[in-house]
Amino acid sequence: MVHAAMNSEILGKAANEARGLAIDAVHACSSGHLGLPLGCAEIGAVLFGEVLRYDPKAPKWLNRDRFILSAGHGSMFLYSWLHLSGYDVPLQAVKDFRKLHSITPGHPEFGETPGVEATTGPLGQGVGNAVGYALSGKRAAARYNTAEHTLFDHHIIALAGDGCLQEGVAQEAIAFAGHNGLDNLILIYDSNDVTLDAMAEVTQSWDPATYFEALGWDAVQIDGHDLDAVRGTLSRAKANDNGKPTVIIAKTLIGKGIPEVAGTAKAHGEGGANFAGEAHGHLGLPAEGFSVSAETRAYFAAHAADLAKESAAWQATHGAWAAANPELAEELRNGVAMVIPSDLVETLPEFEAGYADATRGAGGVVINAVAKAVPQLISGSADLYGSTKNYIKGDGDFSKENPGGRNIWFGIREHAMGAICNGIAYDGLFRASGATFLVFADYMRASIRLAGLAGLPVTYIFTHDSVGVGEDGPTHQPVETVSGLRVIPNLDVIRPGDPEEVSGAWAAAMLRTDGPTALILSRQKVKTLSEVPVKVRREGAFRGGYVVKEEEGALEAIIMATGSELGAAVDAAAELGKGVRGGSMPCLERFDRQSADYRESVLPKACTKRVAIEAGVTGLWWKYVGDAGQVIGIDRFGMSAPGDTVMAELGITKEAIVAALS
Repeated sequence: MVHAAMNSEILGKAANEARGLAIDAVHACSSGHLGLPLGCAEIGAVLFGEVLRYDPKAPKWLNRDRFILSAGHGSMFLYSWLHLSGYDVPLQAVKDFRKLHSITPGHPEFGETPGVEATTGPLGQGVGNAVGYALSGKRAAARYNTAEHTLFDHHIIALAGDGCLQEGVAQEAIAFAGHNGLDNLILIYDSNDVTLDAMAEVTQSWDPATYFEALGWDAVQIDGHDLDAVRGTLSRAKANDNGKPTVIIAKTLIGKGIPEVAGTAKAHGEGGANFAGEAHGHLGLPAEGFSVSAETRAYFAAHAADLAKESAAWQATHGAWAAANPELAEELRNGVAMVIPSDLVETLPEFEAGYADATRGAGGVVINAVAKAVPQLISGSADLYGSTKNYIKGDGDFSKENPGGRNIWFGIREHAMGAICNGIAYDGLFRASGATFLVFADYMRASIRLAGLAGLPVTYIFTHDSVGVGEDGPTHQPVETVSGLRVIPNLDVIRPGDPEEVSGAWAAAMLRTDGPTALILSRQKVKTLSEVPVKVRREGAFRGGYVVKEEEGALEAIIMATGSELGAAVDAAAELGKGVRGGSMPCLERFDRQSADYRESVLPKACTKRVAIEAGVTGLWWKYVGDAGQVIGIDRFGMSAPGDTVMAELGITKEAIVAALS
């Protein structure tokens, strides 16, 4: 490869051509954000032209460097460089920026565009995703590297702006990364002194270097337009193995190349595209637009060829490693392919008939059984392992000293936990799960929504699921939260009602590969339905709904319930007589995906006398009970008292069910 010092002229030219692509794409659709693509063009040139390790023909090469554009509004930065560097992002795709069904949507979306590592746009999320990627990389190196073969030694590089770093999710993730010594992580801070509405000084006054250093990071400030400075700083950061992540504070001119708006808040959006014609002249570009020189294309073609050789050499190393370590190789292969034992729901150990505990307690038993069958599973908690019960025994804690540990201590950082788990899932080597109290799911809702959007198989463990929490009172009693999660597209919300349903729920979460699952678990003990076969309870939970108590005569009424209310529903059905069916509905989403025949077998349309009971808001249940049915729930906040007392006071009882059907 040509010596790096000789590349500056061609990379400078490529930077201006990338600016031109961004200007022309935004101008063509009259929509988009130009500030970052123009201000960070030299950074992009050095990253994609020299420093990043990638193979555009093998975008999922396992030992590639991962680049995450946290400031996803600047998506034309990424699309321009993916195009120039040889990914399958043709010029027509750049021209189709933000058009219907294009592979260049307004914000980068995982799975839509080769080379896009994360769905970004909600500010700060990409920083958390990058931390998750870095955690995954550290754990992969600890798990799979051997004395003879280095399989993983890649870096995670994220680009973020003031908007990302002002968001709390980013600050939580930054603290986590520093504490855990993720020195494979490099964060480039596009410090251009501008936010969307105004100059940054209107909303912030901080010393970023001091801030990052206080949280255990290395920090360096550079001129983001100086190719030599960008090159040297990135190279030194990649060579860093001192146990500290690195932040590069790159001072840039937002909208550079369009002097009419450069350096002002007006440069942030599409306003600068109004000066597209003038900008071509300022940048020395042809007037016709969407122009890339032959010299730039030749440079990146040669660079891609060099990178392909590096990728091929790694493949040879991988082959030798796999031959020497067949069990690890199978584990890695299964992790990447998301292969889970198909008989997991049948093979988990059964609970004894007399087992009596909360579903969070059963969850602690089940997760440890799942962890033995699924070595890719890792689990974390937001400072609540003692309450959420999801600690994987015998496999240690992830830390700077022990990056191979399976338990992640997130601290009181639910929002970052969600974004970090997403980053682990994006990387695709391990199965991520994280736990907290259900009421705090709202702190991580943006991350959960993105997991649903991106189809990430993250498992959320939410305990203390209702007013049954008791004395902690309404601040900790999540009456609306389960239904609030159920309305997120592509999220399965499973609220099991007995320990075998917990097993079915965990199997469902593990075998699902196209989206996240939330397991909703109780603090209080639940009735174990020992009279119902284990297979029925597990498979019923897996399918989302089933008949837990068959009527003994002509069907007259149906009672349906979830979670801790299931026991009351079964008892009420028994008391009411032979014509009453008891139904368990732990997951409405999974039930709705069953065949029409199966749904009819559980909830026959002919039976309109129906009651649903759940210790939460009632709105979503009317779909299942119909206009002639009734819903017993809680359309108000809770109260502070012992859990049983609160349940009785708010009418979540067997007696309420019996009265509704009498």
